[in-house]
Amino acid sequence: MTRKSLILLIATALLLIVLVFSVAGNFMLWLNAKSITQQVNTYRYNEKVLEFTKMFVGLVLKADGEVSFENRLALENAVRAIKDESILLQWQKFTKASDLEVEKEAKNLFQLLLDKINQ
Repeated sequence: MTRKSLILLIATALLLIVLVFSVAGNFMLWLNAKSITQQVNTYRYNEKVLEFTKMFVGLVLKADGEVSFENRLALENAVRAIKDESILLQWQKFTKASDLEVEKEAKNLFQLLLDKINQ
């Protein structure tokens, strides 16, 4: 084997090694970006759940009387913005509950909201 062939073989081997590390590095970056995206989505979801929970406590649980139409509309919009079917269904159970069931459904909704945070 000539010296020129040996240098060419070593250069090719080094190029292949760099290529393998480059592909592996790109894969690790992709995994990291995917993880960051998932964390951001979880943060946004938790933020919406917490915002609705604060509204629910402030506008419903602490209400001295009947909840105004504007506040009910704000709560409805906030719960729909969460885009979680189980929370929406429990909210609907609460809003449609009879006077005897409303306290139970409010507790169920509040517990569900707490359970959903950081799931």
